[in-house]
Amino acid sequence: MANTIVDTDYLFLSARIKAMECSLLSHERMERMLEAPSAEDAAKVLQECGYAEMPQVGEQALEKALAEQREKTFHELYTSVPDHNIIDVFKVKYDYHNAKTVLKAEAMGLDPTPLLVDTGRVPPQELLEKVRSTDLRGLPPILQSAIGEAREVLGTTGDPQLADFVLDRAYFQDMFHIAQESGSAFLEGYVRIQIDSANLRSVVRTLRMGKSMEFLRGVLFEGGNIDTNRILNNAAGGNLEDLYAVSPLKEAAEAGSAALNGGRLTRFEKLCDDAVLSYVAGAKYVAFGEAPVIGYLAAKENEFTAVRIIMNGRMAGLDADTIRERLRDSYV
Repeated sequence: MANTIVDTDYLFLSARIKAMECSLLSHERMERMLEAPSAEDAAKVLQECGYAEMPQVGEQALEKALAEQREKTFHELYTSVPDHNIIDVFKVKYDYHNAKTVLKAEAMGLDPTPLLVDTGRVPPQELLEKVRSTDLRGLPPILQSAIGEAREVLGTTGDPQLADFVLDRAYFQDMFHIAQESGSAFLEGYVRIQIDSANLRSVVRTLRMGKSMEFLRGVLFEGGNIDTNRILNNAAGGNLEDLYAVSPLKEAAEAGSAALNGGRLTRFEKLCDDAVLSYVAGAKYVAFGEAPVIGYLAAKENEFTAVRIIMNGRMAGLDADTIRERLRDSYV
C-alpha cells in the first residue's frame, strides 16, 4: 500500500536542503574547473562542494572522491527523511550495477570486489555472497528475481548484453515500484521521465544500427509517460518529433532525428539528461515537502556526471570548449 506524503513532515529537511544546495557544483564553479591552469587546480574547486582533497589527481582518486561524496549524501539524508523510499529510488541504481558486475565476474572467473559500489540498498559484500551461494532470499524481490533470470540468460546464451537488459528492465521496474510506494506524484514523475529518456535513447540507437522493430520492442521499458506501442508505431516511420512534441524531451527528440541523419550523438545524449534535470528543477520553487529532497538528490547525480566529464577531460588534456559541449545543464 502506498504511503501518504505529508508536506509538513518535511519542513525542517526542506530548509536544510536549501542550505545544502549552496554547496552544489554550480555553473560558475564548473567554469572555474574548466579554466583552471591544471587538473590539480580544477580538483581544488571540488573542495568547496564538500569533496575530499585529492593529493594525487588520477582516475582512482577521482572515483574514491565521488564514492565518498555519494555515501555522505545518502547517509546524511537517510537519517532524516520521513520516508526512505525517497532515497531508495536513487540508491537502487547501485544494486543493479553491483548485480551486473558480480554476474559478469562470475562468468569470467574474476574477482568483482574492486568494482563494487557501496551505496545501494544491499551491502555489496552481502550481494556477492548471496549470488555465490545461489541463495538469493532476503534481497529486494524484483532484484532477486532479476538476478536469477539474468544468470540463466548469461548461462544459456553467453551474451552479457542480454543479461544486462534483464537487469536494466528490472531496474526501471524496481524504481517505479518504489516511487509508487512512496505516494509521491513528483517522485513518480521523475521515474517516468527517466524511462521516457531511456526509451528515446533506445529508439535512436536501434534505428542507427539498422535493427528491426521487433528488436526495439525487446529493449523498451514500461512505465514511461509515452506508451511503448506509440513509440513503436512512430519509430517505424522514423517520426520522433511528433511523438515527443509535447514532452520535455522535445528538443532531445529533434537532436535524435538529426543523429539518425549523420549528426553527432553527443548533443542528443546531453539533451536527454537535460530534460530529466529540467523536470526536477521545478523542485527549487517548492517551499517544503518531498520535492526539494528529490530535486537535490537528482542534482547530486547530475553533479557526479559533470565532475567525471570535467576531470576526465582535464586529465586527458582536452581543451575547455570540447569538455564544455559534453556538460549537462546545472541545477543551480
